Amino acid sequence: MLSQIKKDLQQLGSPEKAAFLCRFFKTGKGQYGEGDVFLGITMPEIREIVKKYPTLTIEEWTELLHSPYHEFRMAALIGLMKRFQKSKKDETTQHIIFEIYLSNLDYINNWDLVDVTCRDIVGAYLLNKDRSILYDLAQRSHLWAQRVAIVSTWYFISRNQFSDTIRIAEILLTHTHDLIHKAVGWMLREVGKRDDLVLEEFLDTHVKQMPRTALRYAIERFPESKRKYYLTL
Repeated sequence: MLSQIKKDLQQLGSPEKAAFLCRFFKTGKGQYGEGDVFLGITMPEIREIVKKYPTLTIEEWTELLHSPYHEFRMAALIGLMKRFQKSKKDETTQHIIFEIYLSNLDYINNWDLVDVTCRDIVGAYLLNKDRSILYDLAQRSHLWAQRVAIVSTWYFISRNQFSDTIRIAEILLTHTHDLIHKAVGWMLREVGKRDDLVLEEFLDTHVKQMPRTALRYAIERFPESKRKYYLTL
């Protein structure tokens, strides 16, 4: 089964798309995705292939996650996410997938891999549990662990729970990388969609310390007059 899903994915590869994706996901020397290898497969194609393999085991998905090919790793993460979602009453299976996810962050090594899957694995698992692991992740010197920390709180936001997003945003506020600025601003914007006052309280406290990118993402939905007010601060 594992060899077949690899064949199915490889057959969809496109050298032209691969070249574009290598540029888009910054795989050049010194860039955040340095050395990553793309086959040139679109997300809809990956999702369709994953649907064909509902019986692939957790062990097989994990092996696929260790592939050098970016799209193989995406397929593996989506497969694990779907298995997690189907295991709502199986705490043991969900715990195993959660642990696999966090122990393989070196393979979840680009923003798309994080953003598509961490909310519905890490965030979902921690909804009714101790969330201190997110604070540990946020304080690691590991870009993708830090992005997982903030984006996973999206699951809590969808349940109108904002405190972890706010606190982790504060931890990451002075981060130097643009990908963290974007993720922090994005999650703050998600908070604002549900409660403008919570977002504005955060901005009133921290706007002078916020990177410009994070601020622009956070205030994207505001009326123009309010956006200009915060940008001038």
